[in-house]
Amino acid sequence: MPLTVTVSFSLNGTKVTSAVDVTESALDLLRRNFDLAGAKLACGEGECGACTVIVDGRSRNSCLMPAPDIDGRTVLTVEGLWTEQGIDPVQQAFIDEGAVQCGFCTPGMIMQARYLIDRNPNMSEEQIARGIEGNICRCTGYKKIIAAVAAASEGSTS
Repeated sequence: MPLTVTVSFSLNGTKVTSAVDVTESALDLLRRNFDLAGAKLACGEGECGACTVIVDGRSRNSCLMPAPDIDGRTVLTVEGLWTEQGIDPVQQAFIDEGAVQCGFCTPGMIMQARYLIDRNPNMSEEQIARGIEGNICRCTGYKKIIAAVAAASEGSTS
């Protein structure tokens, strides 16, 4: 019989509460309990970045984070980047620069880019490349992704 606990946290600006199995990952919690499909399970080992979310202002691989550890935290997913003013400048830059191929890695890549820009809005291309090293895209050579992050950082006010 599974052991469950109740977690309460801020999810994309809204306070939420949910019962979770103690063996569940934060990624499972977000996808199953809140129908947030942006973060993806790919490697399940924290190596690809497809599951990237921002927890308490830090980039996290949600596949590795136990769901009970989300209690009391602030979580931002790619779905939370949308506001009444529209999509986030990072999302727009990915569109404008053609940095979206199949789209599987895109939400995690966008979240990592948002995290990087929030920390340093004036990154060099080398800093961007280093900053996205933990996010794998199998469709591109990263040039358009780096260009998108650079474009977003030029005018970012997040």
